[in-house]
Amino acid sequence: MNYLAHIYLSGDDDNLLKIGNFVADSIKGKAYKKYPKEIQNGIILHREIDTFTDTHPIVFESKHRLFKRYRHYSAVIVDILYDHFLAKNWENYHEKRLSSYVDDFYLMLKYNFELLPKRVQNFYPYMVSDNWLLSYAKVDGIEKILSQMSMRIKRKIQLQDAVEELNKFYSEFEQEFTAFFIELKAFTEDKRNELRG
Repeated sequence: MNYLAHIYLSGDDDNLLKIGNFVADSIKGKAYKKYPKEIQNGIILHREIDTFTDTHPIVFESKHRLFKRYRHYSAVIVDILYDHFLAKNWENYHEKRLSSYVDDFYLMLKYNFELLPKRVQNFYPYMVSDNWLLSYAKVDGIEKILSQMSMRIKRKIQLQDAVEELNKFYSEFEQEFTAFFIELKAFTEDKRNELRG
């Protein structure tokens, strides 16, 4: 799952847990232990979500559809595509409008800026100015995100071309996301309860 799903799956009760879940990819190994306990829990939750997602048979179906063309990048692409379906169908998952939800999240990051890893501090202004989280709701927003990711990888692979597969197999990807997300939400709620102790 990508940024929006990780933020959403943190729930609405603990801002530091949400921040930890959001920044986790920028914190390697045991470095998470230098953060406050609530942020540590968010990082642990993020890793649990990734493991559950990476080993799930429904997600495998989505990745398999892309694998021949994109190889191991298919997992990264599916993370982005699934965020698209979460954003597009947001009203099915949360009572607050997506635009208000992401504005509140950006503001929370601003108020807790000193807790963010340097990498996240560096991309935060671009995230806000381009409104990454809201842009996921549109296919052209997904295409832009994938294009930006392509510029950062060394191999000559155009991740944004996956929009062709998205359009061709749109209903299949959406059905897979919807079925998987029901299971992921239940799994994550259990993990959040475990972390609260």
